[in-house]
Amino acid sequence: MIKLNQALCLFWTPQRGWHREMSTLYLLNGKIVHIGNGGPTRFEKEFSCKGLIVLPGLIDSQVHFREPGLTHKEDLFTGTQAALLGGITGVFEMPNTLPPTTTLNAYEEKLSFAKDRAWTNYAFFTGGAKENLDHIAKLEALPNSPGVKVFMGSSFGTLLLDQDQDLVTLLKNTQHRVTFHCEDENILQHNKSQLPPNPHVSLHPQWRSVNSALSATLKIAKIAKSLNRQIHILHVTSQDEAEALKEFKPWVTFEVLPQHLTLHAPDCYQRLGTLAQQNPPIRELNHQKALWDAVTQGLVTTLGSDHAPHTLEEKAKPYPQSPSGMPGVQTLVSIMLNHVNAHKLTLERFTELMTLGVVKAFKLKNKGLIAPNYDADLTLIDIEKEHVIKNSQMVSKSAWTPFNDMKVKGKPISTYIGGQLCMQEDEIVIDKPSGQPMWFDKS
Repeated sequence: MIKLNQALCLFWTPQRGWHREMSTLYLLNGKIVHIGNGGPTRFEKEFSCKGLIVLPGLIDSQVHFREPGLTHKEDLFTGTQAALLGGITGVFEMPNTLPPTTTLNAYEEKLSFAKDRAWTNYAFFTGGAKENLDHIAKLEALPNSPGVKVFMGSSFGTLLLDQDQDLVTLLKNTQHRVTFHCEDENILQHNKSQLPPNPHVSLHPQWRSVNSALSATLKIAKIAKSLNRQIHILHVTSQDEAEALKEFKPWVTFEVLPQHLTLHAPDCYQRLGTLAQQNPPIRELNHQKALWDAVTQGLVTTLGSDHAPHTLEEKAKPYPQSPSGMPGVQTLVSIMLNHVNAHKLTLERFTELMTLGVVKAFKLKNKGLIAPNYDADLTLIDIEKEHVIKNSQMVSKSAWTPFNDMKVKGKPISTYIGGQLCMQEDEIVIDKPSGQPMWFDKS
């Protein structure tokens, strides 16, 4: 039994919504067993939460940890270590590994890689591809998977579905929410052919254009509506998409990233070069403002890091041979708490995007709330703590961050996973990884 004293908790109830309340938490056998006065009188450990705010355990619902096949960039051990130090208690990992997670064997192999090596809880998306459409229902039904992820624009290997009939077949052969990366492959190929010789990375938003993202987003949203199916769109980047998706709220949930809420073109490409290169790209300020409007208006459902690390050597290749993607799982919480302190959103809204929004979209079991019988996954933050983000702090194999030298206010201080104190004051305080697979309601 663990007792957490002087805990200013962020609770959610149907009657009151999100609200803050000073309370005492009791944790036992991985669960929250009692809240408030009159709790058990015997406990093994007692911790003071004075000066901190206790959030439900934060979940990063989009990470790429590169295992198997690309482990020189990252693996499940180092990726979840970065997540834990960043205040994250659970991650959803993406299927674009080598081999891709498009078969039962590949999925089970990932589970075996994560066993006793993951510092946080974890779940693995499976990938939609032409060769698995006839048995995609079995893959989406896997109990430790958030579901199927589909790339509509260039990825690698067989992870590409861009033909209307294939997308219709996919949604007809599934029943749970399907997740999409939305860029139009034909437009991408055309735009790339129009790039000048030796282009600068600042042209990345022209290659991966707003029109490309909007075209794919509208295509899959219209198909979902016609079939009355639920879908989730990752990393929406433009004003055009945010406006268009208002029409599809009954069928479509969507995500935004801290990068698109914090960095903007052309400044980021001038300062960071190819380190700012990702897909879909970071765009101009008018798009960033529209994304913030979507966040504050309640249109956005989830917030993920899209942690997609590459080595500095890979990033130093001339554009467009340089790979797209950047690390982010260790900095996500601090970056967004800084935005909370800048009054761009409330702490309650931030928490919802990384807890209850994820739970509702993907039917995640026993997570996302501070409530009796829920899993005792907690993120404790100091909303006033100022610190400077540094490359040297990053434990990802890539060893860099686009936010290097950025001064921020607000920091994750501790994490409890399954009722166990796992991280405190930038230190991992458990002897070995103890993350467990997360479970989803597939009924």
